[in-house]
Amino acid sequence: MRYLTYIENGQTPKVGVLLSDSLHVLDLSHESLRDMIGNERPSLLEMIKVGLPSLTKKIKGKLESGQYEQGAVVSIKAVSLCSPIPNPGKVVGAAYNFTDALDERSMPYPSEPVIFIRSGNTVIGPHDPILIPPDVGNVGYEAELAVIIGKRALFIEPKDAMECIVGYTVHNDVSGSGMIKEDGGNFVRGKNMPASAPFGPYLVTADEVENPYAIQIKLDVDGRVLQDGTTGTMLFKIAELISYISKQMPLEPGDIIATGTPAGLAMMHQPPAWLEPGQTVRVELEGLGALNNPIKKGVPLLE
Repeated sequence: MRYLTYIENGQTPKVGVLLSDSLHVLDLSHESLRDMIGNERPSLLEMIKVGLPSLTKKIKGKLESGQYEQGAVVSIKAVSLCSPIPNPGKVVGAAYNFTDALDERSMPYPSEPVIFIRSGNTVIGPHDPILIPPDVGNVGYEAELAVIIGKRALFIEPKDAMECIVGYTVHNDVSGSGMIKEDGGNFVRGKNMPASAPFGPYLVTADEVENPYAIQIKLDVDGRVLQDGTTGTMLFKIAELISYISKQMPLEPGDIIATGTPAGLAMMHQPPAWLEPGQTVRVELEGLGALNNPIKKGVPLLE
C-alpha cells in the first residue's frame, strides 16, 4: 500500500492512500473512515506509532469491500504532496555505503557503517524547492533508498532488524560538500542545510517491496542522467545498518534511515555537476516513485 501526506485547498495536511489507478487518493480523515482511524485528522507518524500494519489490513478490507463514500476519494491532481512524514524525529544517513561509488573514487571500503544525523527540520516534499545558500559552494545530490522505522529499535541484532521496517520511500540527500570538506569530513553542517532533504512521494509498505536489493536508482538534472545504479551494490545491507545504528542510539517509530547512494556523484563528472539555482533534479527508484524538485536560491548560512 502507498500512503501519502498531502494538502488540499491550503488546509492542514491529510493522510491518504493512493488507489490502484494511481490517479486518486482515499482521504483517511473522511467521516466514512472515522471508525477505522479513530482520529479526525491523523498524521502518518501517529499511525505508525499506533501500528501501521494493522491499520493497513483494515484499510485493505475497506477498499476491497467498497465500504467508503465516494466523497472520500480525491483526484491526485487536486492536491499538493508533502513528504510522507513531514516531521520525522531524525534521519540517520549512511555514508560511503555503495561499492560502486567507493570504487569510482578509489576509496577503501569502511570496516563498519559510517553514519551521520540529519535534522527532521531539513525535510521537504517530493516537489518542493531545494534551497541552495549562495555562500555554500559545491552542493551535491545523492539519490537514495530510505527505510522508515515502524517500532522502537534498541540493540537489535541483524536477524531481527527487518521486522522493524514499516516502509520505504525515495530520498535525495542533498549535501553541502564544500562545507563537509571545510569541516574535515564532519557531516553536521553539510547535511543540515534548510530545505535539503526531499522525501516521497509515498511511504510504500514493507510487504510491497519483495527485494530491497534489486531496485534501480536513477537521478537526472534537467534531463541529463547523472546516477544510474542499483541497491544491489549496497555495502552494509539494511539489517546491518539498523542493527549498527540501534546500538549507537534508539531508533523510534517514524525515524528514517537513508541507506547511501550509488556511483555518479557530482564531483565525479567533468565538469563537476554541482547543483545550481534554476535546475530541476529528478530522482526515481523503481517501484517506489519519483521526486521532482526545482533548485532555488536560499538565504546565506554564514552571515
